[in-house]
Amino acid sequence: MQAEPTKSLVGEEYEVEIGPVAHGGHCIARTSEGQVLFVRHALPGERVVARVTEGEEGARFLRADAVEILEASKDRVQAPCPYAGPGRCGGCDWQHAKPGAQRRLKGEVIAEQLQRLAGLTPEEAGWDGTVMPAEGDKLPAGEVPQWRTRVQYAVDADGNAGLRRHRSHEVEPIEHCMIAAPGVSELGIEDRDWSGMASVEAIAATGSQDRMVILEPRPGARLPLVELDRPVSVMRVDEKDGGVHRVHGRAFVRERADDRTYRVGSGGFWQVHPKAADTLVKAVMQGLLPRKGEMALDLYCGVGLFAGALADRLGEKGAVLGIESGKRAVEDARHNLADFPRVRIEQGKVESVLPRTGITEVDLIVLDPPRAGAGRKTVAHLASLGARRIAYVACDPAALARDLGYFREGGYRVRTLRAFDLFPMTSHVECVGILEPAAKGL
Repeated sequence: MQAEPTKSLVGEEYEVEIGPVAHGGHCIARTSEGQVLFVRHALPGERVVARVTEGEEGARFLRADAVEILEASKDRVQAPCPYAGPGRCGGCDWQHAKPGAQRRLKGEVIAEQLQRLAGLTPEEAGWDGTVMPAEGDKLPAGEVPQWRTRVQYAVDADGNAGLRRHRSHEVEPIEHCMIAAPGVSELGIEDRDWSGMASVEAIAATGSQDRMVILEPRPGARLPLVELDRPVSVMRVDEKDGGVHRVHGRAFVRERADDRTYRVGSGGFWQVHPKAADTLVKAVMQGLLPRKGEMALDLYCGVGLFAGALADRLGEKGAVLGIESGKRAVEDARHNLADFPRVRIEQGKVESVLPRTGITEVDLIVLDPPRAGAGRKTVAHLASLGARRIAYVACDPAALARDLGYFREGGYRVRTLRAFDLFPMTSHVECVGILEPAAKGL
């Protein structure tokens, strides 16, 4: 006999009490039958009508949107953005929360992940529990920081630029993204017809007037003549190899951080918030306190942001090895740091390249891994190098907590942890953890 198909619960509505915030931009609730709901557009303590957007009978959890607020939290505000809300743009998670409440929610997520995945209290992690706003972002409720210097617009079947709905390929056409930086907004991407394109990415450098658009055509489509409201470089994504190729103008933008200029090619990583690079360099250097003549590693080094800051402080007798997997980013890093003869940049995955270097000891380590984290094997290798301090820059609290647990197994403890709200209105948060040998802390 065939098993009966599981009944979809999409569209079902439940009146629920909203519980604590969870990692991922939603809060936890339970149906009267005890099934877990991950509810977006809600806040802890509220009573709402939640409509299921994903899930079926017997599933471990359901996803839902709060479509009616029966009892509102004092932290709730009217979403400033007209495209925010159930079934609309998926770019922001917390438009409906006061700015201070957003930072508290992010702090609660960090604390929960540290406890659950690393067994650490905030005190044990050297963290005061606060998430700091970036300079200039402390705005009254109803005002939104214009921080996003890179926006990837999806294009719908009619050629309209928009943003994707939450967990969907559907496009929400927009006239203006409120969190886009002025340099992106002034290009006028939303006003143009992008027929034949799958996506249009707009980049507005913080450290210069450089502007770039990266076009991804649909199969067989021709590139349009790009005429925007400001001069821009134009790049295209190759449909065969996924590489990015220059069409017009420079193949990079120039960014500034720590009093240096960095060339960042298309596809190269640079922090999206205009204040992020300086904020993170400052936090990392304050935590490491580099000394002249020391040897340092910069892992997942991108275009060389932390390697440059370290080299600057370690002096002529110091040395820095950077490792980065992206070929274009490595070219940029070598260009950006060419005036430091004792900086070397190697291309490849950290877990492959680092063992081949033959390095057995270093003084300082900076790692800024991708969202998945560094992982047990890499952390064990790093812990064996005996660094006096390690700076871990993390964009995902879960990966951070997991890796901190691995570092503890390797004999390191967290000296300090700082959290920065470099992605306002979203659930994302950036952390900088400073580690030292546990024996030193006894």
